[in-house]
Amino acid sequence: MFDGVCKLCNGWSRFIIRFDTHKKFKLCAVQSDEGQAILKWFGYSTDYYETMLLIQGNHALERSDSFLAVVGQLSFPWNMLGVLKIFPRGLRDWAYDRIALNRYEIFGKYDICLLATPDHENRFL
Repeated sequence: MFDGVCKLCNGWSRFIIRFDTHKKFKLCAVQSDEGQAILKWFGYSTDYYETMLLIQGNHALERSDSFLAVVGQLSFPWNMLGVLKIFPRGLRDWAYDRIALNRYEIFGKYDICLLATPDHENRFL
């Protein structure tokens, strides 16, 4: 799950589409109806988005755990980023938060949530 108006988050989604060659991941903008329902189900805010979420069954991974879980399932060399798990979660999440909480100022944002292109429609919920 990603913030559909965030330019960094959209770039991350395009990265996943490009390098998830086995199509393990489905993407979902938090602003979509499906995204809003999932946020409610897991008890997250439906108005303010501060983390990327990875939903695995009945569990939601957030912050650095979600990032590392995604890259860990991509092919080489991206799966090598899993080595970052050696750092304590608190430190990883602190670094994640520095980027996430300032992402609009650093990377910018779109006025509206971008929609999937027809060739990527099956990659989104």
